[in-house]
Amino acid sequence: MTRQNCASCLMPFSKDPGKRENPDYCTYCFRDGKLCYEGDFKGFQKICRDAMLKQGMNPLAVMFFVWSMRFAPRWKK
Repeated sequence: MTRQNCASCLMPFSKDPGKRENPDYCTYCFRDGKLCYEGDFKGFQKICRDAMLKQGMNPLAVMFFVWSMRFAPRWKK
């Protein structure tokens, strides 16, 4: 079965603006042969929240998306 969402941020691949290097991660999360963020989950949430708000996304939607990231395979350890 082919993954439909990023294994790190859960963004649907249909919304990915670039060409993915890795079948499990979006272009925001995986670039130049490695994951773009190597820190802890809380830091990752903050970076994502700030980026989505900067893009003008609805703050309530951002809150939901950031909360749901905890269920991504990368963070389920």
